[in-house]
Amino acid sequence: MQLDKPPRSTALSRLGYEPDDGSHEENARQRLRRNRNLATGLLLGMGATYVATHLVREPGFGTLLVRSGAEAGIVGGLADWFAVTALFRYPLGLRIPHTAIIPNNKDRIGRTLGRFVERHFLTEEILLAKLRKAHAGQRIAEWLAAPQTAPLIADTIIAAIPHLIRTLESHDIHDFANRTLGEQLRQADLAPIIGRAIEMTTTSGEADVLFERAIGIAVGWLEDNRSQIDDLVRERSRWWIPKAIDRRIAAAIVSGIMDLLQGLAQPDSDVRLKFRDALAGLIDELLNSPEQREQLNASKNRILNHPDVQAWIASVWGELSQTMLDDLAQPSSKMRSALEQGLHLVGRTLASDHVMQRHIDEALERLAAYLTTWRGEIGGFIAEVVRTWDTRTLTDRLELVVGSDLQYIRMNGTVVGACAGCLIFLLTSLFT
Repeated sequence: MQLDKPPRSTALSRLGYEPDDGSHEENARQRLRRNRNLATGLLLGMGATYVATHLVREPGFGTLLVRSGAEAGIVGGLADWFAVTALFRYPLGLRIPHTAIIPNNKDRIGRTLGRFVERHFLTEEILLAKLRKAHAGQRIAEWLAAPQTAPLIADTIIAAIPHLIRTLESHDIHDFANRTLGEQLRQADLAPIIGRAIEMTTTSGEADVLFERAIGIAVGWLEDNRSQIDDLVRERSRWWIPKAIDRRIAAAIVSGIMDLLQGLAQPDSDVRLKFRDALAGLIDELLNSPEQREQLNASKNRILNHPDVQAWIASVWGELSQTMLDDLAQPSSKMRSALEQGLHLVGRTLASDHVMQRHIDEALERLAAYLTTWRGEIGGFIAEVVRTWDTRTLTDRLELVVGSDLQYIRMNGTVVGACAGCLIFLLTSLFT
C-alpha cells in the first residue's frame, strides 16, 4: 500500500524564494503538523489494534492475522519515527549516539555542501554548457527591446542619480577626487596627445573644409565690424592726427588682415603653405621635443593648481549638479526621456544585431570561466556561512523544507510493516 503525496512544489518555492508575506512559512508549518499527526495517528491506530486483538479470548485465524500485521506495523512505524526524529534532534531527549545528526554535523554539512557546489556546479564544462543552451545574449536583447523595459531601467537609474550626486558633494569625496584625478592629470603628458590631435585634424579633408569655413566667418566678421575698428583706431590715435588718416589706418589694418585670411583660404597659396609648415613644425616639437613637452606640461600644472581654476571647476560642477536635480524633479524630465529613448534604441538595435548578441554570449562565457577560478573560495564561503548559522534555526528551517515529506516515510513504514507482518504470518501458517 502506498499513500499518495501532495503535489510537489518547485525547488525555489520550497526553499522560500517566492514573495514571502509570512503565509508561505505558516503553510509549511501547517503541512508539517498535519502530516506528523497523520503518521503518529497511524502508529497509534496500529497500537490500539494490537491491544484490541489481545482482548479477544479465543482469537481465530483472522484475529491472529490482524494482530501480526499490527505488531509489525508498530515496529516499522517506531523504527521510521526514530530514524526521522534522529535527523533533527535527540529522540525523547535521550542523547543516543548517532542521533541529532544535522545539529551535530552542521560544520561537516557546510563543508560537504561547499565541496558539492564547487565540484558539481562551478565547473567550466557545466557553466559554459548552460550558458550556451540559454542563449543569454538573445534573451538580454529581447528583454531590452520589450516596451516596458526601458522605462523600468530609466526609473531605477533616475532614482539613484540624486543620491549619487549628493554623495559626490561630500567634502571627503572631493578631496579624494582631487588627490586621485588631479594627480593623474598632473602626471599625464599632454604634448603627444595634442600633437596627434593636431596631426589628425590637419591631414583630414574635413579639417580643410572647417578651416576655410572659419576663415570665411572671420572675414565676414571684419566686414560687419569695420565701424567698430574705425572707432578703436580713433580712440587710440593721437589728438593731433586727422580723422581721415585714422580711417585710412583702420582700413589698411582691416584690408591687411583680410588679405592674410583670404591667402590662408587658398589651398596652394604661399601663406597657406607657410602656415602648414609652421603647423608641421609645432607637431614635430610636441611629439619629439623634450623642452616643448616640459613647457606645455608645466603650463598645464600651473593652470590646474591655480585656486581660481579649482574654484571655477567646483562652481561648474555645482551648477551642473543643481541643473540635473532640478530637471529630475520635473514630471517631464528631459534627462529621463533621453535616457529612456536611448535605452529603447539600444534594445531595438541589439535585438536585430546577432553579432552583438554573440559578443554578449562570449563575454558571459569569459566571465563564467573566470568565476570557476574562484570556485574554491566560493565553496569555502558557503561552508563558512553554514557554520555561522544558528543550529536551532538551521534545524527548524530544514525541517520545514523536508520534514513534511519525511512524515510519509513514517506512514509508509507503518503500512509496509503491517503488510510484511501479515505476509510472514500467512507464510508461517502455510508451512507449519
